[in-house]
Amino acid sequence: QVQLVESGGGLVQAGGSLRLSCAASGLTFSRSSMGWFRQAPGKERRFVAAINWSGSRTVYADSVKGRFTISRDFAKNTVVLQMNSLKPEDTAVYFCTASLSNSGSYAYTEENEYHYWGQGTQVTVSS
Repeated sequence: QVQLVESGGGLVQAGGSLRLSCAASGLTFSRSSMGWFRQAPGKERRFVAAINWSGSRTVYADSVKGRFTISRDFAKNTVVLQMNSLKPEDTAVYFCTASLSNSGSYAYTEENEYHYWGQGTQVTVSS
């Protein structure tokens, strides 16, 4: 059974940082693309960042480029989203997701490319 468990969310002031982690189990981590999406209150879920199996390919939403960094830790089967210079508009529930397509070769930006989702972790940025 595949499980994706997010952690690291919380309340932070604007300009601050948070580090989200997603622990993956039940899948071959080294053959999976991983991603982060977020959903703000009353809005649709949107893409944030993605990484391919090796970490050689990463892609970011324009709104987070230069502030967020996605990485993966093979020793811990974990994908990390480092979020710096946070803004109130970053407030959302953040979801970790995994894709088994193409043995993890690509970093996908579309929800329909992903097969598994975590429960989400709340990030709140105060002004």
